[in-house]
Amino acid sequence: MPTDDSNSAHRTRDYTRHSVNVCVHCCPEQSRRVFQGFLTRYNSLMRCRALVVLILATGAIAQNAPRPARQPEPKSATVPFTLDHNRIVIDVSIPLSDGTTQRVRAWVDNGNPELYMSRMLSGRTGGWMSCDGQLCSAAPPAEINIDGMTIRLGGQTGIKEAKVPGFGGPLAPGLTAEINIPSTVLRNYDVLINFPDHEFTIAQPGTLKFKGVTAKVIVNPANGLIQVPSQIANKKYNLALDLGSSLSFISADLFDKLSAAHPDSPHMTGAIGPANMWGTRDEPDSKLMRLDRVQYGPLYLTDVPFVRLDAAAQTSFAIRWPLQPAPLLGSEALLNYRVGIDYAHSTVYFDIGRMFNVPDFDVIGLILGPEDDGRFTILGIADYEGKPSVAEVQAGDHLIAIGNIPVAGSSMGQVWSRLAGEPGKEHTLTVERSSKQFTVAAKVQHVLGATDEDNSKKESHRK
Repeated sequence: MPTDDSNSAHRTRDYTRHSVNVCVHCCPEQSRRVFQGFLTRYNSLMRCRALVVLILATGAIAQNAPRPARQPEPKSATVPFTLDHNRIVIDVSIPLSDGTTQRVRAWVDNGNPELYMSRMLSGRTGGWMSCDGQLCSAAPPAEINIDGMTIRLGGQTGIKEAKVPGFGGPLAPGLTAEINIPSTVLRNYDVLINFPDHEFTIAQPGTLKFKGVTAKVIVNPANGLIQVPSQIANKKYNLALDLGSSLSFISADLFDKLSAAHPDSPHMTGAIGPANMWGTRDEPDSKLMRLDRVQYGPLYLTDVPFVRLDAAAQTSFAIRWPLQPAPLLGSEALLNYRVGIDYAHSTVYFDIGRMFNVPDFDVIGLILGPEDDGRFTILGIADYEGKPSVAEVQAGDHLIAIGNIPVAGSSMGQVWSRLAGEPGKEHTLTVERSSKQFTVAAKVQHVLGATDEDNSKKESHRK
């Protein structure tokens, strides 16, 4: 028998039909409105039920549908670089302690096995930090990202800490970079440094198709440093490849020997232009010489400038490059080339990209020291033709502006690009001494260059 509930529902439905029928006969207009309301509620209920069914069906289809495949990480990345004082500087992304990332400047430093990071960046990435006076070390970032490609800093790199300079700016005064990419990281990849087009490429091993002449090189398996079999003055050497260095270096004993054997080669004292790398207090006494010919692997390079290494620097170089660490070739000598490094096969490729020589020492002869506060101190004035190249300026003065452009906060590369130009071009320098400013007219000079007489002697000697 039906239950009371079912009878009640049956009676309700009958009553509803009866009521509607009665109303139709007794009051046509009112019954029409009641009936339309009934239909509206009924249709709304049906649409709601249909919508629920559609949502459930869509969810079921979505669960059963194949999910889109995760895009694989790129095997290579090519990014533009800024050539800042002959240093290769690129943009990278670094993960921070709060889960976000930050875009910072990174120095491609294949001649240095150590990871360096600015104090500011270290504070943002989190992790531990310990200091002993001005020497600090910190936990390195887990990775850096170059245009979507993740470069891990642990694992095979062997990097367990980052060295942190003892000041709050970038890696060093006069630099824009907050982190470097050392040889211990680069050695796990294919690398292409395209100087003519200012492009840097990093790729998984075996990905890049290199072009140019090749050199079988010596790669230190412990740190990724590279030495290239070469010759200077008919004597064999293993010249280091250091594209993180602004200029080339040579040991003190070899410098002195070559200087005595070739007294007509251009010489000078005072680290100006690309030789003014860091603004250390000893740079006004640095000695420079331009060598007529250097065989570097398959290349025959001419008029290559070298800086004489002091004893302390030579000891440091000997630790890094154990095979005859006398000379080191910096980026200045290879600015016309695309340099490809196949670490896995100990091979370097040199692809010529342009033929003209970029002026390297057509500059104003100041030796500058960047300070922590962004100012530039004049450490010394180089001589030119037996007298100071810039008059009315003294060591200890501060360079305030070149023309109408202030120099405070600039990088060394930016300042030296403004101090360069065609020989004879005049720049107006604003200088400060004892809190008083004055202006000086200074001319660009062709420093450390062979004279016409020297060139004619060389040509006659070659004949």
